Amino acid sequence: MDADEVLSTTRAVRKRLDPDREVPESLIRECVTLALQAPAGSNLPRTRFVVVRDPARRAAVADIYSDIYLSSYRASAGYIGRVEVAGEEAAEVQRRTAGSADALERALHEVGTIVIACLDGVRLDGSPAFTSASMLGGVLPATWSFMLAARARGLGTCWTTMHLAREKDVAEVLGIPYESVQQVCLTPLAFTRGEKFGPARRPEAEQVIHWDGWDATKPAAPPVSGIAAS
Repeated sequence: MDADEVLSTTRAVRKRLDPDREVPESLIRECVTLALQAPAGSNLPRTRFVVVRDPARRAAVADIYSDIYLSSYRASAGYIGRVEVAGEEAAEVQRRTAGSADALERALHEVGTIVIACLDGVRLDGSPAFTSASMLGGVLPATWSFMLAARARGLGTCWTTMHLAREKDVAEVLGIPYESVQQVCLTPLAFTRGEKFGPARRPEAEQVIHWDGWDATKPAAPPVSGIAAS
């Protein structure tokens, strides 16, 4: 795959994760090595990857995710299956996406590897936007690079932050020092069933570019309600 194909086909894989094929540790190391080439604030990489493969710990993390998903998110107004969109075609896409989100809750109990990206050395609770953007700006590019590297190797990932509603519980399960390490996102990591993935439905570039200042005539993003679908 060339760079454009990797960038346009790295999807949130939920239904097509294959739990029957073990991911070699060597591939995980390759993905992390490439991820660490991402920009890092002050040239100090603070991204850490907690790779969870122990069955008991994976099950405990998956149980926490399921509890949040089923008891809080799925019943909330923010559940993707309740988000109203214009047009039957768009509504059908939302229904399929909701089914895919439901599938991830089950898949986390089946896959052999869960990866949690963390920010080491600082917590951002209550921090101003400048601090949060600066610190997370060192972790998010590295995490996305990890996912792109995984895609190039036939592996599927899915960025989710659902578990952060009980971040401290996950920290206790995995021995993550909660006071000094902030979890940023969680992803399953598995080979995929089939290798063909296409681009997602997204706005045209001109709809989201604001030339030389904010253009109020451009379509606005829908408001966020309840727990975000991530």
